[in-house]
Amino acid sequence: MALIEMKGITKVYRMGEEDVQALRGVALVIEKGEYVAIMGPSGSGKSTLMNLIGCLDTPTAGSYLLNGNEVERMSDDDLAAIRNREIGFVFQTFNLLPRTTAIAQVELPLVYSGVPKRERHQRAIEVLDAVGLSDRMTHQPSELSGGQRQRVAVARALINRPSLILADEPTGNLDSKTGADIMALFDTLNRRGNTIVLVTHEEDVAEHARRIVRILDGRVVDDRMSSKSRSAAPAAARPEIPPA
Repeated sequence: MALIEMKGITKVYRMGEEDVQALRGVALVIEKGEYVAIMGPSGSGKSTLMNLIGCLDTPTAGSYLLNGNEVERMSDDDLAAIRNREIGFVFQTFNLLPRTTAIAQVELPLVYSGVPKRERHQRAIEVLDAVGLSDRMTHQPSELSGGQRQRVAVARALINRPSLILADEPTGNLDSKTGADIMALFDTLNRRGNTIVLVTHEEDVAEHARRIVRILDGRVVDDRMSSKSRSAAPAAARPEIPPA
């Protein structure tokens, strides 16, 4: 079973007296363990597609299965539950609370999930260590660099052991060296078995993915392996790291 399976996805927004069709019959399948970049110019529909993949919105028509769950039939409460359970979000603006330590930021999704304090604290320590921030756990965002803040956001995305990491322009607010470090972290996470969908307008960022899907005028116009993936030698499948 594919992790993401979209068929005939249409999204129409009502803008005053006019209907605007943001997506026009999109079909997209993403398997578990894939690393996919979604690209497109402003107004192409890529942000709408990202919102649908992330269960932040539902399609006007069509079918969307996320890990076997029929997203298009869900209520707002169901969508919130599946976002917390299945998806880890990484945003361009980090979305960190200003006066909260790194470890408390990372624990937050587990608070919403009702995980006991001792367990969520231990899991937060583990994921912060995994992203290279074991020495910054008690620091607040103002005490962290941009790259460190994004690593906190990545750790927070990983804490619920989601089926999917959805990253929206994750290097957009970073300098080129720090952005490269964050993309190297995504490469590592994918090698460990995490499924990653990356939304970007930058070609060099998209080339970190194994596959690039291009959107134009609400349609998928190209879907192929990245040059990085084409040039790589075949590798054995890597098993997912079992939960701690």
